[in-house]
Amino acid sequence: MSKHNNILIVMADQLTAKALGCYGNHEVQSPNIDKLANEGIIFEAAYSSSPLCTPARYAFVTGQNISRFGGYDNASYLPSTMPTFGHYLRLMGYKTSVSGKMHFVGSDQLHGFESRLTTDVYPADFGWIPDWTKPDERIDLWYHNMSSVKQAGVAAITNQLCYDEEVGNTSVRAIYDHARSEDERPLFLLTSFIHPHDPYAARKKYWDLYENTQISLPNV
Repeated sequence: MSKHNNILIVMADQLTAKALGCYGNHEVQSPNIDKLANEGIIFEAAYSSSPLCTPARYAFVTGQNISRFGGYDNASYLPSTMPTFGHYLRLMGYKTSVSGKMHFVGSDQLHGFESRLTTDVYPADFGWIPDWTKPDERIDLWYHNMSSVKQAGVAAITNQLCYDEEVGNTSVRAIYDHARSEDERPLFLLTSFIHPHDPYAARKKYWDLYENTQISLPNV
């Protein structure tokens, strides 16, 4: 029996603490996160070293400031020589896996983790990066423009919803499989979802939770 605890990290994309019930927002329904907060620890002064997705993730997994690996935008490349907590946890005897969006670009899709349960949401060859000099030739027209706001609403299915379902299902399956296996190593699993990142589409049962609800404008 391992002397180390299993570790599960759940990441969400563009989820501000101000939009959670456990941080005092009573207009938002976040029962599962609120339950975790009630039974655990809430950080009141935890800040990302970057406001952008890719460098923020790289800083998180390496524990380094973005200046140490040259990560200043979403096309940043994390050097394979830069250790992550995936490397360190494996040295401690953990079985390490990652599932979901990490923005790992280039040939190294593991960065110290033993296995990847899903592909990344974006191509590893930088093919998703738009040419900003050609605004009408975007690869994905909804991405990072006002159409994702103007077209917000109910959707039965989107690429993002399907991807997050795969991330969740593979993560749950990995936990069950590990519990039933003869592998005595502790499990470390990093599960990373796209939402609530735009486009702002939701299944009807979640959209209806806020029917006729007044939502206060955020303080910026």
